[in-house]
Amino acid sequence: MTLTQLVDAYLSALGSADVDAVLALFTPDAIVSSPLYGEHPARDFYPTLFADTAASVLTLRRTFVGTDESAPTVAFWFDFDWTLADGTPAPFSVVDVAELDQQGQIQHLHIVYDANPIRTVWEAQQADREPRS
Repeated sequence: MTLTQLVDAYLSALGSADVDAVLALFTPDAIVSSPLYGEHPARDFYPTLFADTAASVLTLRRTFVGTDESAPTVAFWFDFDWTLADGTPAPFSVVDVAELDQQGQIQHLHIVYDANPIRTVWEAQQADREPRS
């Protein structure tokens, strides 16, 4: 799979909330680092993200490829028109930086964006989802 195909497959799986398709792009022990969710294994991160999502539309702006062949890296800048599970819009622009293994699977995904504009609505949704005692 080329890096362009990897980015396209990732954005397609993310946009359709397809856990199996997105996890197929990662190594079994892959980590995702997110401004809102923190650092988690990819296998835990995506089900949580998709549970928090009613809809998302992703628009790729640009792809950047690292030149160090011993440490393959690809970064992609896209607009994430995110709608939270409660229907609240929370759009943002993001750059994902993917560190790959030698087989082209993602080992560590660093998600980079300013979470401040959406943090309040996201935290409110999280509070509403927590069971009350």
